[in-house]
Amino acid sequence: MNPAPAKPLPTVFVIGDSISVHYGPFLRDALGGVFRYERKGGEMAALNNLDIPEGANGGDSRMVRACLEERLSDGTFQPDVLLFNAGLHDIKRSTHGKSIQIGLEDYRANLLAIVDGLLRRGIEPVWVRTTPFRDAIHNSAKCPGFLRFQDDLEAYNRAADEIMGGHRVKSIDLHGFTNSLSDDPAGLFADHVHFHPEIMARQGAFIAGWLACWLELSGR
Repeated sequence: MNPAPAKPLPTVFVIGDSISVHYGPFLRDALGGVFRYERKGGEMAALNNLDIPEGANGGDSRMVRACLEERLSDGTFQPDVLLFNAGLHDIKRSTHGKSIQIGLEDYRANLLAIVDGLLRRGIEPVWVRTTPFRDAIHNSAKCPGFLRFQDDLEAYNRAADEIMGGHRVKSIDLHGFTNSLSDDPAGLFADHVHFHPEIMARQGAFIAGWLACWLELSGR
């Protein structure tokens, strides 16, 4: 008797900012044999300048929404899980007028539209909470061109928490997990907002562990 064909692996699709580009290879490797890993393409373009969203860098919530709406218009786009994040680009402020890139209400509207589109298609959305930074490090002369503030990050994370909770969308607290890895900013940050490779690796493993637990509990 021929053995039954192996059950195909479920697919996880990832879209997020440069933080997700960095932890992505570690996540992909940790998910080997458990999930088929896909993401918004163009990793080399994303790495050219981590502060300018190109290629695999999903950018702000408006860009993530537009990308997913385009993909959802293709009836063949049907990952089992869609891991998504936006926030760090939304809260960029100009160095002069300090206007914010995406206002909080527009951010809410973009996340709501993303969640609604995924749920209507029957794709499981999983939100990844936006990772931390330190104002004093980020807004130094080493990061010219724009500012970010922790108060904005906390407000936008709270807004996302409310939306995901209200729609019973599961969240991965990458923010809290990353903060727990070191009390010393030098132990976390390689620059103004990105992390050392060992931190990226632990982020990828953390998300992979969460997804593996979800898969087991869901019975898929």
